[in-house]
Amino acid sequence: MHRILTPLTSAVTYSRWLHMFIPAAAASVWFFISDAFWAPLLFAVPIGLIPAMRLEEGIQAQLLLTPSERGRPDASIAAASSSSWAERWRTVLWLEVRLLISAGAILALWLPVASIELVLSAAGRPPGGLAEGLDPHWWNVLLAPLPIVPLLVLVVLGGRLSTAAARWLLGPSPTDRLTVLEGLTEELLERNRMARELHDSIGHALTVAVVQAGAARAANDPAFTERALAAIEETGRDALEDLERVLRVLRESGTPVSRRPTLAEAERLLDSARSSGAKVDARVSGDLGLVPAPVSREGYRILQESLTNVLRHAGPVSVRVTITVDGGRLELEVANPLSGAAGLPGSGSGLRGIRERAALLGGKARAESREDEWRVSVSLPLDGIRWSDAVHRSSGR
Repeated sequence: MHRILTPLTSAVTYSRWLHMFIPAAAASVWFFISDAFWAPLLFAVPIGLIPAMRLEEGIQAQLLLTPSERGRPDASIAAASSSSWAERWRTVLWLEVRLLISAGAILALWLPVASIELVLSAAGRPPGGLAEGLDPHWWNVLLAPLPIVPLLVLVVLGGRLSTAAARWLLGPSPTDRLTVLEGLTEELLERNRMARELHDSIGHALTVAVVQAGAARAANDPAFTERALAAIEETGRDALEDLERVLRVLRESGTPVSRRPTLAEAERLLDSARSSGAKVDARVSGDLGLVPAPVSREGYRILQESLTNVLRHAGPVSVRVTITVDGGRLELEVANPLSGAAGLPGSGSGLRGIRERAALLGGKARAESREDEWRVSVSLPLDGIRWSDAVHRSSGR
């Protein structure tokens, strides 16, 4: 009993009933002009072939038949104009089906009228409409609720039939479904990229803060402590900006991501490492302005993660940074001396993120120990980059 009554308490049941009445009202106007019941079915053919009619019907169906899916990219009913003759003929068939279903809505109008006629017949008035032919008696009032039963059945089943037909005939095409899946995939890629950036930025800031605080406590020098606090403040402010940028995008769907740093600002990372006590020897060869924006941004994050690994695992040691733009490639290498087990970074999420960034751009990343040094070497191509808009929405250009 509960399963039977539940649809009657749902608002969508009655919005679907309203959807059934719309073509019934249009057909009723025609019946005032002519009794040719087939004319609306014939007239629906040229109307359905209009591309914009599919858009109008899709919007109306989403609003009244599946309101919970309204505006969703994966909605089961598409809201788009016809892009092929197949979609136009499916729209024609949908209009024909909708007109036939509306006949049930017209019948439903007479059912409550029959209940009223039965109630009035109890007072001696001869009943009309669907109750015509019954003799007026007081017990007719007991029959008044009976027409309500088929009325409720028509409301529920008619709405479900309309929804099923709309999903079949107005549903997204295979191309539309593929487009939606691509969009969802791109959104997941973008969120994964932002998670990596947040890991790199916050991890770098925390590493610098830990190293600076430890060095300041060991030095016991007011001047050094002041410099260390200034470095912690600057690094922490940059991390907060990155955190706010990512959270703003996650909170507000469709919000453009603010500009991300590129290798042109690599000196900021190098100064941060130097302020942490590392002796950084940086060599830049070639014009960084020739590096495409996506490559430059990912190169910045790779350099940031590499320096963070050095500070985290080896401490304030000598670091050699080489950035070369030549032969259509960006070559980036970060090397530091091995100082026991602590000088050898593991294979955690940091190195994995570097490899993923390089692979996404069609490049390669290698991390290895060589000649008493730990080296992270990355090679990225400058041409042939084919990123979708969703992967680099945060271009900042």
